Amino acid sequence: MMSLSAAAALAAASLAAPAVAAPQPASPQNEVPMVEGVQYVATVEGISEYRLPNGLKILLFPDVSRPTVTVNCTVFVGSRHEGYGETGMAHLLEHMVFKGTPTFEDVPKELKDRGAVFNGSTWLDRTNYYETLPASEENLEFAIHLEADRLVNSYVKQEDLDSEMTVVRNEFERGENSPSRVLMQRMLATAFEWHNYGKSTIGNRADIERVPIQNLRAFYEKFYQPDNAMLIVAGSFDPVKALQYAKEHFGAIEKPTRVLPTTYTEEPPQDGERTVILRRVGDVAQIGAVYHVPAGPDPSFAAVDVLESILTDNPSGRLYKRLVETKRAASVSGGTFALHDPGVLLFTAEVAAANDPKDVLRAMLDVTESVPAEPVTEEEVARARARLLARRERAANDTSRIAVQLSEWSAQGDWRLYFLYRDRLEEVTAEDVQEVAARYLQSDNRTAGLFLPTEEPQRIEIPARPNLAEMLKDYKGRDVAAAGEAFDPAPEAIEARVIRTVLPSGLKVALLPKQTRGETVDARLSLRYGNEETLQGLSGATNLLGPLLMRGTEELTKQQIQDRLDELQAAIRAGGSDGTLTFTITAKRETLPAVMDLLGEVLESPTLPAEELALLKQATVARIEAGKSEPQTLAPTAVRRALSNYPDPADPRYVPTPEEQVEMISAVTPEQVAAIYNTLLTDATGELAVVGSFEPDAVLELAEEHLTGFGAADAPSFARLPQVPNPDAPAGDTNIVTPDKKNAVYYAALQLPISEEHPDYPALMIGNYILGSSGLSSRLGDRVRQQEGLSYGVGSQLSPRAKDDLTTFGLFAITNPANVPKLKSVIREEVDRLIAEGVTAEEVAAAKTSYLQKQRVSRASDSTLAATLGSQLYHDRTMAFTAEQEAQVAALTAEQVNEALEKHVDPAKLYVAVAGDFDTSAGEVTEDGVE
Repeated sequence: MMSLSAAAALAAASLAAPAVAAPQPASPQNEVPMVEGVQYVATVEGISEYRLPNGLKILLFPDVSRPTVTVNCTVFVGSRHEGYGETGMAHLLEHMVFKGTPTFEDVPKELKDRGAVFNGSTWLDRTNYYETLPASEENLEFAIHLEADRLVNSYVKQEDLDSEMTVVRNEFERGENSPSRVLMQRMLATAFEWHNYGKSTIGNRADIERVPIQNLRAFYEKFYQPDNAMLIVAGSFDPVKALQYAKEHFGAIEKPTRVLPTTYTEEPPQDGERTVILRRVGDVAQIGAVYHVPAGPDPSFAAVDVLESILTDNPSGRLYKRLVETKRAASVSGGTFALHDPGVLLFTAEVAAANDPKDVLRAMLDVTESVPAEPVTEEEVARARARLLARRERAANDTSRIAVQLSEWSAQGDWRLYFLYRDRLEEVTAEDVQEVAARYLQSDNRTAGLFLPTEEPQRIEIPARPNLAEMLKDYKGRDVAAAGEAFDPAPEAIEARVIRTVLPSGLKVALLPKQTRGETVDARLSLRYGNEETLQGLSGATNLLGPLLMRGTEELTKQQIQDRLDELQAAIRAGGSDGTLTFTITAKRETLPAVMDLLGEVLESPTLPAEELALLKQATVARIEAGKSEPQTLAPTAVRRALSNYPDPADPRYVPTPEEQVEMISAVTPEQVAAIYNTLLTDATGELAVVGSFEPDAVLELAEEHLTGFGAADAPSFARLPQVPNPDAPAGDTNIVTPDKKNAVYYAALQLPISEEHPDYPALMIGNYILGSSGLSSRLGDRVRQQEGLSYGVGSQLSPRAKDDLTTFGLFAITNPANVPKLKSVIREEVDRLIAEGVTAEEVAAAKTSYLQKQRVSRASDSTLAATLGSQLYHDRTMAFTAEQEAQVAALTAEQVNEALEKHVDPAKLYVAVAGDFDTSAGEVTEDGVE
């Protein structure tokens, strides 16, 4: 399970409430459902809290507009709770509870068989586990039962630890490959001398490798108890049933007699600036600075968030303007760690080529520590506040995301802080921001890459953690957001609701009106242009066209465009590749007209500013440069180049090396991008798909008004770029040496001369699903990760073209470089066994059920649906194609799967590439690596 990156966290205090009696139906905030023996605590904006006698906290968030249910179990233990020799225990246990219980012997398989999207994560204050499944009473009980069972009955066995320890170590090594991640960890370790927030959640390598099983089991038995956990259920479910199942399965667990120790270490005030210098192999210099700030529940924390945004936002941020626009840095970023105890404010930057990192760091510190003397403006605060609120509002309409997010808020003391933080953010003033800047952005409170002595130390006092019970005792929140309708994600049901038409311009349109939570709308606009002849030599320019369009019009600057979107609580993201320009739009019913008007202005009157193109090029080149020594870039690139059938660098289908990518992007000129817009782009060819709360006729009028009338009237006809397989591509086995990269990346692939419409494709897809695309509970997952402990991440993939006879079968894994020979051997054994022995009827039956359920879960996302409908328009399909393909999957037999695998997949044709820091003493180093 992958650990999540830093996130705002706020959470769990108890409020007294009377016991409740007979079950009642779900109802508004003042009439919550009740079940005898389950104590009701509080309701805020549609989320209700309950408590079991054994101490388990329960949050229910019904939302019938999503045909899924998400069950999340949060255990309030993270790296903050680890003692000497215990670093990484919380994260290691996150892995171990996927190893099974006496009731659920194979947890990944149980989840996969129900089509669940699932994961677990460990952070500083908590560990959480979640699964999103198709909504049904059976799945609701299954998920609640599973979480209750593995909370206290998980196997924590030596044989599982033996294999999983190497997997976690592999994950540790993967993090060690990233200089930016290591630099951040070093800064945190230096900033926190005593508090555990200075220790990485992944743990110390020696502790990971040497942890005694009895110590790990004792840690599990101490913290994994109902009085230290919270169950969150969100989505389409019956609240009374959820409470009954929670009472049945969690309530059967006895309340522990032990008393959990309370962490009490406080980081003393920092008494002088601290420095970190990291020297590792890489291509792009990084700088950073960390400042101590209050805990997430502190009333001033919202002002800290606004301060960070004012400094780092693109393009208005002070750091962005001082470092990026002056070409000292390729990019800047920042973040706030909202935690149970006082956390940090972090700034980082990628240093642009030909700049001295020390000079750029000095410039960064000049900007951050000059805020007390150069006060923030009301305009800066309003802009940052609008952006943060818009981002939160978009996330708040997805109940499956909220279910997982609430674990972060809960871990800080009380889940209701999720709402209180919003209220505080809305009220942040320039004076509030200036106050926190003056208090915390001081050199004596800073950890950075340089040490500068001072005559008199300053001690920055951080406020003590506030009293949450007092702070929240009377908090009521606001009215519940508008609810959506129950939605059937079956392909036939979706197709019955889709409205398809073609605008007079030629733009194809698919509309799926439905009532969504918060009246949200997701749309996707794809514009097609050019052909094989006219796109020659323009790959770099076509990739930059979309982002550049969003950076200014004749009436609006880049900043004004972003401000307008934040004001509308909307988002427009532009991207593309050779011959395709794509916009993804998120809005609300009431703001959609204004958003489409803004998009129309972007399309009709862009300025394509040369100075912004230079910044785009700089940032893009920096990202490419950062990957030039990275195994995860080099291994797949080597394989794709070996299999490519397009050797001409000018061909848009050519696969460039990282060095060639840098040359390609660097060579882009303003004239090239303008020529694409002025001579190739047209409103005549493309697709618009819209899903959510809207009136179809109104959207069609908006589309015809704002999404037509731009581009070149005499543009050459669009023609899809065909992709032809390379049947003569020889098999290969290449090792690529990447010094100082402690994690090796394995990638292998071969091409199949079939399209997605080939009769054998469904059978191949299920065969691949069994082999490695279904996650932990797959043949590769079971063998390579679970049994051998060779890889944290391993799997296989089948990547088809819709119309071309080209499908790529790929394999991937990460591992310790010393384990590469064994990894290669084990993966090849499993692929050979798949072809030689085939799959069983039981495997096919389970895979079909899992795959079909997972498709239903994916179609619960409106943005995914919009992308699907747009793709279908492009390929002249409807949801009938999906329904037919899923019917073919449902009818598959093991014989059909085995026949397709044997017919199409020849392991002898695999081209294999592995990149890592190999010991070259035993082999000859060639241009490709070690032989």
